[in-house]
Amino acid sequence: MIVARTIDQVRDARLNLKEPVGLVPTMGALHRGHLALLKTARRSDQSVIATLFVNRSQFGNPEDFSAYPRDEEADLAAFEAAGVDLVFMPTEAELYPKGITATVHPGRIAHELEGTRRPGHFAGVATVVAKIFGLTQPHRAYFGQKDWQQTRVIAEMVANLNIPLTLTVIGTVRDSDGIALSSRNVRLTSRERGAATSLYRGLTSAREAWDAGTHAPTSLAEIVSNVISQEPLATTAYVEVRHALTLTPLSKTIPPFVIAGAIEIGGIGLIDNIVVGNGLTLAEELNG
Repeated sequence: MIVARTIDQVRDARLNLKEPVGLVPTMGALHRGHLALLKTARRSDQSVIATLFVNRSQFGNPEDFSAYPRDEEADLAAFEAAGVDLVFMPTEAELYPKGITATVHPGRIAHELEGTRRPGHFAGVATVVAKIFGLTQPHRAYFGQKDWQQTRVIAEMVANLNIPLTLTVIGTVRDSDGIALSSRNVRLTSRERGAATSLYRGLTSAREAWDAGTHAPTSLAEIVSNVISQEPLATTAYVEVRHALTLTPLSKTIPPFVIAGAIEIGGIGLIDNIVVGNGLTLAEELNG
């Protein structure tokens, strides 16, 4: 496994990789969700690139950036065990030697949901992902469903900028208690973790209600909010039912749609969602 820490190093290493090349962008603190992405890439592509960069520009709160878990040694070991061919892990000074002087500004879809809660977040995401795409030149890039809105922002960017790659989304990987795996979960106390299960419990309750015939978006959102409200440690940031691809509001839940929610527990923000499709795979929905 090659570890590239500079732009010149990653460009040189990329030239020698067998194609097609798959890319898994990460901010480190790897968990089974990341490993599932790497496994999918390893199975689908001749070579796999992983990136490790904690992107300051997507954190609205400096304290959240500082508290983000970091373990470079463990992450590199995990990358190697997963069969990664090339890891790109630049410093901020390497990636932005003059600071961020040019940015990607996503459209309307980036200002919904998480965009309202975290202004500027998706501009930071889109800018660094566009830069990584340009440096690594992948044929495919892999993302997780937990960050559904992020996948839609990146899909729009790829389409609008004519970036020649395919985006693939794999289903959310969860712990046995239903919590979506997230690098931030390690910051939760045992009591907070118990409260965090309320989000997925609410989402599954809403999905069951939809299956049983409750199709009004407001009713489904209320079901999720009611479950969360029973946990005194959890505060609802938002619960919304939107079209899965455009994230526009719906008057009636006709697939594909997404039930998305965010909660805050002990100052830690957690997101989750359930996508109700229309017979398409998640990857087909993403690229559709």
